Amino acid sequence: MKRKLLTGTSLSLVLLVIMAQPALAQSDPAPAAQFVLDNIFVFIAGVLVFFMQAGFALVEAGLTRSKNVANIMMKNLMDMSAGVLAFALVGFGIGFGGAELLGGWFGFGWGINGVEGTVPMVLNLTPATFFFFQAAFAATAATIVSGAMAERTKFKSYFVYSFIITALIYPVILRWTWGGGWLSQLEFPFSDFAGSTIVHATGGWAALMGAIVLGPRIGKFAKDGTPRAIPGHNIPFVVLGAMILFIGWFGFNPGSELAADELVTGIALKTLLAAGAGSVAAMAINWALDKKPDVSMAANGLLAGMVAVTAPVGTIETWASVVIGAIGGLIVVFSVKFVDRLKIDDPVGAISVHGVVGTFGTLSIAFFAKYDDAFLGRENAGMFYGGGIDQLRTQLIFIGVHFLFVVTTTGLLFLGIKAVMGLRVSEEEELAGLDVMEHGSPGYGLEGGRGEFASSSSSVAGV
Repeated sequence: MKRKLLTGTSLSLVLLVIMAQPALAQSDPAPAAQFVLDNIFVFIAGVLVFFMQAGFALVEAGLTRSKNVANIMMKNLMDMSAGVLAFALVGFGIGFGGAELLGGWFGFGWGINGVEGTVPMVLNLTPATFFFFQAAFAATAATIVSGAMAERTKFKSYFVYSFIITALIYPVILRWTWGGGWLSQLEFPFSDFAGSTIVHATGGWAALMGAIVLGPRIGKFAKDGTPRAIPGHNIPFVVLGAMILFIGWFGFNPGSELAADELVTGIALKTLLAAGAGSVAAMAINWALDKKPDVSMAANGLLAGMVAVTAPVGTIETWASVVIGAIGGLIVVFSVKFVDRLKIDDPVGAISVHGVVGTFGTLSIAFFAKYDDAFLGRENAGMFYGGGIDQLRTQLIFIGVHFLFVVTTTGLLFLGIKAVMGLRVSEEEELAGLDVMEHGSPGYGLEGGRGEFASSSSSVAGV
């Protein structure tokens, strides 16, 4: 009995100490528990989004040639590492800190204001939690570009791009939108729940400009402009990477609720259904066109379904996620073929998956929106629910201004890098492979050593 009394007293004292902590010093224990739960949930969601970097790296590596695999892994590693530092130093302050400037078109503040404290910055989230989650999104926007520029880009030049897009370009878009800027102040505000345009189309349109300024890989197009297939070296990488991205998206979309509440699982379900619909639709239409069910296209369809539903997921009924995801899967098949016809070399389909489908996802809100996702400010905003064209007008403004801003700024960035330090490796380096020429060793430990690997690569890498 004495031992039980001592145990009970000890537990009571521990509970009193916990409840007395400054961060949780509230009269009602329920808000204190919710505060902790919200922050832990969004933190875990952010971890899943950071894990998507591994998925992007594997998809890109699998869809390209083995002689460039180390270079691809290095680019994705630096998108995360340098991107987080750039976002912490400047980007986060432009997106969310400081005073609003130029009527909500810009803002500025150094660093992460209040990062050492536990006073909520957004909803129940501390500055540290909110930054962690947003930094994962910034790294995602940056790394999308890597695939479209694969196998021919100087690493030092790519590093400069990665730092600048997370420090300056992406944060300005954040200020307009999630940062409370001009787009959120319109009579009928924009909606992009988890970033089909803010994150994915930013990366997609930057990828477009990078691929254009670089030019195609050696051997990609015949003299008459006919595209030639340059097969990737590892389809298991592609599928594994797509599945990692699939898992990571359950941090991306549900985490964007920014709270551990009753809506989270519904958002996850819509993400799941859109992913499946996108993959099946892309497989089916590509099978009908090319007479074979292509594995990489089915994987890209999976990603396209999730990109498409990322913007409307907080506004739609569950059935609509299947429709939107399937349309995304169909779009990506035709878009990939169209980009090829334009003689733009995008080895992984990043322009189509993230730029084209991301834009569609944001536009779909104007048709399918039934619920208020905290951006719209009203229910039944979609045209299919009697909302009229007001939301369509806003979404088109958002999409148009975003496209012009991204293609202009990233186009100038890539042209500037090209003029100052060069953007593309030499023909010799491209043929030999970037692993050896840019990083000093092959990505795979083939027998014969570094010199033999470089020599053998040079003789067979013409396509």
